[in-house]
Amino acid sequence: MQIDISKEVNFIWDIADRLRGAYKSDKYKDVIIPMVILRRFECALSDTKSKVIEIFSNNKNTPTQLLCKSSGYDFYNTSKFDLKELLNDQNHIKANLLSYIDGFSDNVKEILENLEFSKQIEKMHNENCLYGIIQSFSTLDLDPKTVPNHKMGYIFEDLIRRFSENAEAGDHYTGRDIVKLMVDILIFNSDISSDNCVVSVLDQACGTGGMLSVANEAIKEQNPSANVYLYGQEINGESYAICKADMLIKGQSAKNIRKTDTLKSDEFPDEKFHFIIENPPFGVPWGGKKAKDGVEESIKEQSQNGSRYLSKLPAKNDSQLLFMLSALDKIRDDGKIAIIQNGSPLFSGDTLSGESQIRRYLLERDYIDSIIALPTELFYNTGIATYIWILCKQKSENRRGKVALIDASKEFIKLRKAMGNKRNELSKENIEKIFKLYADFEENELCKIFNNREFIYKEYTIKQPMQRSYTINDETIENAISQIVDINRLNELEDKIRNDEGLNKKERKSIEKLRKAKNLADKVQIILTNHKSDKVFLSLDEFSNYAASFLDIKKENGKKDTTTINKIIKSLSKIDKNAQIQRDKDGIIYDDATKDSEIINIDASIDEYMKAEVLPHLPNAKAFDEDKIGAEIPFTRYFYKYQSPKSTDEIKLEFKNLEKEAIKLESGLFDE
Repeated sequence: MQIDISKEVNFIWDIADRLRGAYKSDKYKDVIIPMVILRRFECALSDTKSKVIEIFSNNKNTPTQLLCKSSGYDFYNTSKFDLKELLNDQNHIKANLLSYIDGFSDNVKEILENLEFSKQIEKMHNENCLYGIIQSFSTLDLDPKTVPNHKMGYIFEDLIRRFSENAEAGDHYTGRDIVKLMVDILIFNSDISSDNCVVSVLDQACGTGGMLSVANEAIKEQNPSANVYLYGQEINGESYAICKADMLIKGQSAKNIRKTDTLKSDEFPDEKFHFIIENPPFGVPWGGKKAKDGVEESIKEQSQNGSRYLSKLPAKNDSQLLFMLSALDKIRDDGKIAIIQNGSPLFSGDTLSGESQIRRYLLERDYIDSIIALPTELFYNTGIATYIWILCKQKSENRRGKVALIDASKEFIKLRKAMGNKRNELSKENIEKIFKLYADFEENELCKIFNNREFIYKEYTIKQPMQRSYTINDETIENAISQIVDINRLNELEDKIRNDEGLNKKERKSIEKLRKAKNLADKVQIILTNHKSDKVFLSLDEFSNYAASFLDIKKENGKKDTTTINKIIKSLSKIDKNAQIQRDKDGIIYDDATKDSEIINIDASIDEYMKAEVLPHLPNAKAFDEDKIGAEIPFTRYFYKYQSPKSTDEIKLEFKNLEKEAIKLESGLFDE
């Protein structure tokens, strides 16, 4: 059923016009959000406030629990003021408003403090718009009897959506259409039908609480008798405050909404949840200089003690996979997770990277149920490709050992008017179709089902036999010198000395070594220059015997420096397939300079792979097993459709048309 919120929203935005001049439009939210919350609380308490004031007047030490019981909510107000009453004393309206706010219970005062509302009161007072704003909001009807919780949720959602276009990078407000799809999938085949059953829902990056609210509505719709408990963690003070306010109004325990960094601390260490739904920030660093204080240290400590994270951690510049691991730590064995990620967690990192090993961990334990590709441009402040990961620890029998990849990237309708980066949305029909693809769990054009091991691979190192030719010319001499001394680093340190910058202890040791290396390099350069020729040696033994006659390099103790000589000899070479294959007592020597890597499925035979893919091109190559196992999920590859290139005639025609237009433009005849 469509809920009409246009009357309330239009009224609120008309009020916002009163801020013009005093505030820039992108700062209206600093006033509008807390005033809406304040007015909602006031309207909710209107029927019981006189009773609360009477009880409090008789005993200033009345317990909070009793005042809440009398108010009918988990909050109360003991002040004689309300917004209308404030208007009766215009000269003291600022002081009286602050007194009114101070009469609220601590949980409400904390919400307004996180919204930094006192600053806005001072600013509005100085800009002579405080009276007008209070007057306008005093007539806004947000009474729960006329504006029930679900409608108030839509009003909040619209306000937050309008302000989300200026959100920080990484914060992506999640529209109700996306959340509805996620919730439908979460509760599919879940046991929430029994009378008065208890259902717990967690969002570790809860923002303003939209996901929690939709989850609550969907569960209640399916089972009105269910006791739903909502939990959230949020680092942003403003979002946290709005979420907590929303929970208070809806009768949820506001104590279950915590202001904290989820990655740094688990606020519910003794809780496991039926459902976890979240859209954590993309590309937000957890380590390094750009990370928030204490986060990296905390994550590493948790990784080492195995509390929430694996021993292998992802790259420090993106925390998405850490949210995923934390969610798995918090989910019940019979629970389910729906989490939005961008494309990076599917494939980023090399074989032994933290990202790859986390994917391997998820696949080997059969935790990934499905991954759904969403359309682009679904979010208000980003247009990038996103995916819903569905995770659980106990799959139904037909899903065990398998992963479904669902391509829903074309399932959307266009908005009539773009809202920031959001140009697309999921219609009811889109949601139903995507949900059906998930629920049916059947192979088709948009749903591919794979064994978990499809995405686990082994990396082999491929090398070719050592075949090198040797010669002494300008190019190889330059290469030899660069192998002996880092002349650029030496010059850098010498410049510091010349500029009286001074060297630290490490640099002093370094320059001593570099100067010795430079002396050796100068000596070697003279020797090699005196032996330049066009002769090419195809045998290492032959060239070594030749070089031994003039490369008389000794250590400080007077003994022959074989290591340096061999290093110089190698630097005078290049790969040459006409040269002899080099061998030692163990057989063929393989050249590290030819090293390449081949990635094959964990269950595939490397011998068969080499025979089919490598040896036809490199008949002497050999695969070396370094026991490097990783995982990636190249989602788009499985849905790729070949499109034949344009024909030569089509391309020629396009060029001719462009040429004609260019001529028209140049001659001034171009029709605008």
